[in-house]
Amino acid sequence: MKNKKESSWILYMGTYPPRECGIATFTRDLAKAINEKFNLGIRSKILAINNDETSIYNYPKEVIFQVNDTDVQGYIEIAEKINETDSIKLISIQHEFGIFGGEYGNHLISFLETVSKPVVTTFHTVLPNPNPTLRSVVNKIAQRSAGIVVMTNRAVGILRNDYGLTKKDIVVIPHGIPAVPFDSNTKKKKKIGYEDRLIISSFGMMNPGKGYEYVIESLPAVIEGFPNLLYLIIGETHPVVRKREGEHYRNFLERKVKKLGLEKHVKFYNKYVNLSEIIDYLKATDVYVSSSTDPNQIVSGTLSYAMGCGRVVVSTPTLHAKEAVNPERGILLDEFNNPKLFASSIIQILSNPSLKEAMEKNAYAYTRHVTWPNVALSYLTVFERYIGVSEKYGKLPKIKLRHLTTLTDDFGIIQFADHAKPDPQSGYCLDDNARAMIVCSMHYNIFKSESTLKLIKIYLDYMKYVQQKDGGFYNFVDINREINHEHWSEDSHGRALWSLGYLISRKKIPYGLRNEAEEMFNKALKHPGTIRSPRAVAFSIIGLYFYNKVKPSPVSLNKIKELANYLVSLYKTQSSDKWLWFEEYLTYSNSKLPESLFYAYLATDHKRYLEIAETTLEFLSSITFIDGKFTPIGQDGWYFKNGHRAHFDQQPVDAASMVQTLVLANKTTKNGIYQRNAITAFNWFLGDNPLNQVIYDESTGGCHDGLGDSSINLNQGAESTISYLIARLSITQ
Repeated sequence: MKNKKESSWILYMGTYPPRECGIATFTRDLAKAINEKFNLGIRSKILAINNDETSIYNYPKEVIFQVNDTDVQGYIEIAEKINETDSIKLISIQHEFGIFGGEYGNHLISFLETVSKPVVTTFHTVLPNPNPTLRSVVNKIAQRSAGIVVMTNRAVGILRNDYGLTKKDIVVIPHGIPAVPFDSNTKKKKKIGYEDRLIISSFGMMNPGKGYEYVIESLPAVIEGFPNLLYLIIGETHPVVRKREGEHYRNFLERKVKKLGLEKHVKFYNKYVNLSEIIDYLKATDVYVSSSTDPNQIVSGTLSYAMGCGRVVVSTPTLHAKEAVNPERGILLDEFNNPKLFASSIIQILSNPSLKEAMEKNAYAYTRHVTWPNVALSYLTVFERYIGVSEKYGKLPKIKLRHLTTLTDDFGIIQFADHAKPDPQSGYCLDDNARAMIVCSMHYNIFKSESTLKLIKIYLDYMKYVQQKDGGFYNFVDINREINHEHWSEDSHGRALWSLGYLISRKKIPYGLRNEAEEMFNKALKHPGTIRSPRAVAFSIIGLYFYNKVKPSPVSLNKIKELANYLVSLYKTQSSDKWLWFEEYLTYSNSKLPESLFYAYLATDHKRYLEIAETTLEFLSSITFIDGKFTPIGQDGWYFKNGHRAHFDQQPVDAASMVQTLVLANKTTKNGIYQRNAITAFNWFLGDNPLNQVIYDESTGGCHDGLGDSSINLNQGAESTISYLIARLSITQ
């Protein structure tokens, strides 16, 4: 089987839908996440493991090979075909002992002994205290794997201490979860028809090890205090269990429910649930119960999913739960199979709404690094050790104004958000409304959406509302729409000129809106306040450049020169051989200073502006591009001349500014390095940053509020979301 040389595949080996099992779901989700996040020049293909020769599955087209789990010769023949297939560059094995034939799945070893391509094996189960046979099987798999992935730190310890894999490089990549917004369960309860009930739930493929009977036995004590309680047991019986034992366990549970008189308080959803159904039920849940009776359970996808939806967890002390559940995120029981402990823990949570809310937020925050986009990044990093990956991050997310619209009411865009929920108490500011108008002007210029025009009108009206008689702008307005008259901000005034000038230059926007903006722009230019803040000067130059493009005049051109010359004078005063900058420090939106000189050059053809623009941008880039990643100056200390730069907290506004500046520099000079750096800076939003965490939230269309030294700020306020959208639209333009 030969393929074109330009075709390159990662082959994922494991069970695969429509076969019903957790590994099948994981294999699909990982392959999908890699495909969706990256344009690698490498695509995902599947080697599906079938359950003996009697089972057939209607697989999708990405499944290019199949093998029966009990067919040793079949493993060898498939390995030989893989060796002959030039397109396959790496094999990612999703390992679970039960899906491969032979003792402890040792048929897989025949495959590994034959295949010549690099193999990365993910151990979904790592059993402590192995017998000699199990230890031998795991060691042989490890020896023939270029890399090993496990899902918890405890698994690393077991492999090293119990299996002797001390010299093997083992990487921890947690179980992936869907990226969903954090919100209350009211809407989802209504959707599933239980809006008047308190819901506890458990989900997963049913088998006797689930321990559901002990939860059921705990319910009478809970119902005494919470008579509207409902326990949902979601998921069908595991096909292997059903084939071997029928519905023995489910029937046992149903008899127990009837014996205890709990028919109105326990419901079974006997179905293999898809992802959207899982999320709906989890989001409707008040307390999620993980009741496994297996102390050696090293990974629980259901536990991860529940915490990822922001649900409080009560769990038995499995190996995974010991690592994931602490008193801030839920309750870890002291022992297994104890109905009294389940009852007291559930009652404790339901009796204390403030505790429940805090646990929900902490569980959600804890799991942000394991959403599928982040897990895909981690796997790609491992794969890159063994194969070359080109055009990383070439696939851009779709442009969505959803969260921008969510943050916007009929008056303007609200400043802050609690997670993804707008916080009206934070009020409104000119800075955000001006930048939001730039986003929508860029968006309308590409998509010509009527809904975008309505947003432009809202932001323009806000700016008109806060403009003073002398042309200046007040910045802040509270929730009651009362203007804060305390001060006039140079930077805010400059941003207003930038946004108005940009809107005026967009000829596709209806004349009426552009005319309104022009009246405000000209009024703002007459404001008597002196602009000396370098960033305010830069914003003003940019606004004047766009205005002068469609309304050229000596007055505008002279104003551009005046402001640009001021920046040049700052550069002459402050720069030295080792500090090629306009100030004695680097703070926020630094790249806007050289960007404005690029614009001044385009307006005037004055080469001195271009020289300083390129020199200062190169200086800034030498500081902020580190080891192939964009690392903006952190606001926790900034960077003062002769001092040390702060690396955190990194802000989306700085990444967006750098993207815009580099896009313009590339357009102005045709120097390809600017284009490459612009993509690198944009990829800061997509996870190519010091924490390897995705800052942009595809599930909401919003952007998280910053990158700390160990975590991201989960709030998705206006500035961050606008910054992402400006960067994304700039890349498109």
